[in-house]
Amino acid sequence: MSRALHRYEWGDIQWKKIQKAVYKLQKRIYKASERGDSLAVKKLQKLMLKSKAAKLLAVRKVTQDNRGKRTPGIDGKTALTPQQRLEVSRQLSISSKAKPTRRVWIPKPGKTEKRPLGIPTIDDRALQALVKLALEPEWEAKFEPNSYGFRPGRSAHDAIEAIFASIKIPKYVLDADISQCFDKINHGVLLDKLGTFPAMRRLIKAWLKGGVIDNGVFQKTDAGTPQGGVISPLLANIALHGMENDIKNALLKSGEITKKGSNPVASLSIIRYADDFVVVYPKLEIVEKCQVLIQEWLNKIGLELKDSKTSLVHTLNEHENQPAGFDFLGFNVRQYKVGEHDSKRGYKTLIKPSNKAIKTHLRKLKSELRGMRGATQDAVIRKLSPIIRGWCNYYSTVVSSKIFDKLGDLLYKKLWRWAEFRHHNKGAQWIKRKYFRAHGKFIWMFKSEDGWFLQPHGMYKIKRHTKVKGIKSPFDGDRAYWSSRAGKHPLLPEKLSKLMKVQNGKCSHCGLSFIGNEIMELHHLDGNHKNNKPENLTLVHGHCHDRIHRTGMPVKHQEIEEPNESERFMFGSEDQ
Repeated sequence: MSRALHRYEWGDIQWKKIQKAVYKLQKRIYKASERGDSLAVKKLQKLMLKSKAAKLLAVRKVTQDNRGKRTPGIDGKTALTPQQRLEVSRQLSISSKAKPTRRVWIPKPGKTEKRPLGIPTIDDRALQALVKLALEPEWEAKFEPNSYGFRPGRSAHDAIEAIFASIKIPKYVLDADISQCFDKINHGVLLDKLGTFPAMRRLIKAWLKGGVIDNGVFQKTDAGTPQGGVISPLLANIALHGMENDIKNALLKSGEITKKGSNPVASLSIIRYADDFVVVYPKLEIVEKCQVLIQEWLNKIGLELKDSKTSLVHTLNEHENQPAGFDFLGFNVRQYKVGEHDSKRGYKTLIKPSNKAIKTHLRKLKSELRGMRGATQDAVIRKLSPIIRGWCNYYSTVVSSKIFDKLGDLLYKKLWRWAEFRHHNKGAQWIKRKYFRAHGKFIWMFKSEDGWFLQPHGMYKIKRHTKVKGIKSPFDGDRAYWSSRAGKHPLLPEKLSKLMKVQNGKCSHCGLSFIGNEIMELHHLDGNHKNNKPENLTLVHGHCHDRIHRTGMPVKHQEIEEPNESERFMFGSEDQ
């Protein structure tokens, strides 16, 4: 293998063939796991771990695709040269010894406290990516349908849609959070649940027990999976797998709930996104029993519910001084009483951005503007546009129109105060002429002389999200289904969405589908980043974009309609 790797350069690798070979093997693992053939699964996983194609792909994922690729581990290595990448792929082996992770502390959004991240070395990251290529298809075939966090092809919006579908009538809801999930998972229980072959078990155990180095001090890790590792989210999902089915089976066995046709306990929903979950059922005593059973189940893997983030509420009525509804993943889910002329049922279910999410967003805008009092208008537009766009795209799938309009008004006032601070000796008419110009039907657009403008919240449209089918996975080989979902993710800007649909969800350079959380970038065919006309744009993988500019290889053009957003979705321009 060593001699074979040195026959070509990193830039000469045919990545399309590499990805197809790896995906084909992953699909075989998925199918074997789906039919319960554990011997075939282990055999195929061993083949994956020895595959040169899988090793090359794993190295590319952590050294080129990953957004944290320049974060060093304890060895201090960050960016690698193409030759070094080849060398890392050649040395990947499951017999390798794991090194401790480097602990860094990052602030929690909107809080003063920080959470720890464990950053492995590049070699360990690449090996974890390789192991994930082998493990993920097996567990995607096993995971429960209402598990949505850290899984390919699934998102927070799928979890919200699942909740909406489960509360067609008023119900009680247990809204819960698992305390320090990543830090307290019992290693022995997790390894036993993996049920993998000895070499894989030893390697994963070495990562779990490898310890961390915090400010130069080594600390043992007797529990938990270090946040920051490539494989940590998958291991956490594996540890929490089975909670939904075990709780339902326990209630069925006790006779407290019954089956409904071929779908067992259809009215009891346990919807989980990573370590946050909700239990939804019409009867209060059943939801209370679920809380007890879930706590007992979590105790077996070394976890517990976080009391401060666990509450029992009703979707329509106040319950024990708790207002109706609940917050989940930044959304507020609640049913409102209405007259019969509005709804025959006498109530409506509305999902909106939570008050906490709105206040946090406003504080963020205020903080950024306060820190840019001396900046130019173009700089403010470039800074605020991605913040506003990301927030609006996240909440564009629910009842947000009125909230968007209100936030747009508040943003306008903040921008006016920013302009007044810069020009305290100027009048209102002068400030209006300099900073606010007409744009389409909008008369007071925050817009520079060069044509760049800040798109306010009210300009973002509501677009409904279709929930992923419960048993579907990108590894199942159903290309028709996954192609139909291409370009429909709520967080995908409108320009990317149009390109995705026209390109059938495929990169125009390598011809492979965009899967999971791969980086997607716009390529300007003429090399002029100011030319954002539709005939000059095409969508490619991040690594394909690097290769295009390095080799000068041509890219075919895809016809699309006139986009509404601008270059890299950061600000608007009249030149579009």
